[in-house]
Amino acid sequence: MQELGLKSRTVKKYKATTSSNHHLPVHDNVLNQQFTAQAPHQVWMADITYVPTDEGWLYVASVMDLYTRKIVGWHAGERMTKELVLQALDQAYSRQRPKGKVLHHSDRGSQYASHEYQQRLLKYGMKGSMSRKGNCYDNACIESFHSVLKKELVYLEKFKTRKEAQSKIFEYIEFFYNRKRVHSAIGYLTPIQCEQMYDCVA
Repeated sequence: MQELGLKSRTVKKYKATTSSNHHLPVHDNVLNQQFTAQAPHQVWMADITYVPTDEGWLYVASVMDLYTRKIVGWHAGERMTKELVLQALDQAYSRQRPKGKVLHHSDRGSQYASHEYQQRLLKYGMKGSMSRKGNCYDNACIESFHSVLKKELVYLEKFKTRKEAQSKIFEYIEFFYNRKRVHSAIGYLTPIQCEQMYDCVA
């Protein structure tokens, strides 16, 4: 493989990102693995993943629109804090300005269960939904995106700095994933095409 310049896209060792071992209130699993939506901004899914660099881990919080599969907001930082997920949510809301009540689904991690994050959901008029404890399949769509991000970018690169990794992730999400990568779940359209087609019909 080295002689041919090939690189493996195998799944690397799992590293936990969020912890549900806390005493903060959690939402019921309203979504309940019903991974369908009739329009953009009916359901947003949120999660955190991690990217290795020579400086240490870079954590990436993402927000996906279930209908278009578009990453509507994301943020990267060296610490896995509530501020990380808040900035991803703020970006998503600022960019999309959804009308109506969005169902926001995440895991039960302390970042998402924090009072500050829950207050932000209330401010934005969103209804909370959370995965069952220890059940990764309840948040499968956004976890699938993070798996694709790693297979198509992270596992093929070696990042010296967090800044370098963040720059590459920006290019991947904003210029490739949302605009050029087609998805079978949305009729082999790109997320941007799916969003634009709905806007034209609506």
